[in-house]
Amino acid sequence: MKVSYEGIGAWSATFETADAREGQVVKLSAPRTVSPCAAGDAFCGVAGPVRGGVCGVQLGGLAEVSYTGTVPGVGNIGLTADGSGGVCAAESGAEYWVLAVDESAGRCVIKL
Repeated sequence: MKVSYEGIGAWSATFETADAREGQVVKLSAPRTVSPCAAGDAFCGVAGPVRGGVCGVQLGGLAEVSYTGTVPGVGNIGLTADGSGGVCAAESGAEYWVLAVDESAGRCVIKL
């Protein structure tokens, strides 16, 4: 993307994890613990680097994530986890502001 939204308004918290990977959307799976989302799950944020069983999770601000399926439009769009670390458009999903979509890379910028 020509315009970068990297880090704008980002804030994170540290969580325990056994299987999250950097860059994927995650869900709260137990107190103080996150795990990867299954398809259709609501997500709480985007995992940062994982070290020693913990990771920072971006819970707010603008984040770039991968998407699958129908190209999400821009604006207030329903999204859920796609089960492979990214998001997908879903009528029943929580609504997020989608600011930009890069179809060739399969990525979009969302406001968490």
